[in-house]
Amino acid sequence: MGKVDKILEKMRNNPRDWRIDSLKTVARAFDIEWRQKGTSHVVFVRSDGQTLPVPARRPIKPVYIKKFVEFVQD
Repeated sequence: MGKVDKILEKMRNNPRDWRIDSLKTVARAFDIEWRQKGTSHVVFVRSDGQTLPVPARRPIKPVYIKKFVEFVQD
């Protein structure tokens, strides 16, 4: 199991207290791009055009972590 797989598993088991850097690490491994130009949200963009905005504040709420895990695995 690689580093990214471990992070995803931890996100599934405990969706609390994550930083946006961890989400970016997972996104990079799955070739998901992101953008954040002077806004409070990071928008993750898959190759099929689907997007997921996530507030960059810390800690990220669990509902966004759950959506991110689903977004990555679809």
